[in-house]
Amino acid sequence: MALLRSISRHDDALIEGDGVILRAPVMADFDEWSSLRAESREFLVPWEPTWPLDDLSKGSFRRRLRRYARDIREDSAYPFFVFRNSDRALVGGCTLSHVRRGVTQSASVGYWVGERYKQQGLMSAGVAALVPYVFEELRLHRLEAACLPENQASRRLLLRVGFQQEGLARQYLKINGRWRDHLLFAIVKGDALP
Repeated sequence: MALLRSISRHDDALIEGDGVILRAPVMADFDEWSSLRAESREFLVPWEPTWPLDDLSKGSFRRRLRRYARDIREDSAYPFFVFRNSDRALVGGCTLSHVRRGVTQSASVGYWVGERYKQQGLMSAGVAALVPYVFEELRLHRLEAACLPENQASRRLLLRVGFQQEGLARQYLKINGRWRDHLLFAIVKGDALP
């Protein structure tokens, strides 16, 4: 029953963190999202899958929202945009994906931050705010993350939030058109949080 309540309430969910608010993306976010992604493109491309040619178009964003709605209905993913609390500026996004139920009870978290908001602690606050949501609202047991070995900022973020490094996965994700090794991290329900 708690799972059904959390799924049905996702569109209305506001998660507050240290100086940030997370909520589901809506069509009204398109202009701010596309502007932030466009101006941050060179900063983001080395860490992300290849961008489709129409990635920043309104039609592509509309399709993205439809996919998000389907993922939420299917309990397979939960997207959030991260806003700075002081002025409600969009600073980035977090997605809980690969939600697995049954004996595993886990999900993966991915995130991005606009270049002008990097190294301000906003994404750390966003990811930290998701941890209780994962364990208490979605009632999962484990939250996983992965980052490229050379992505020192992401490694620091995950460790600061309470994740533990667990190993290396060879050719784990296709980033910017190439299969890349990733460091694996996880936090489990009951871990001591910083």
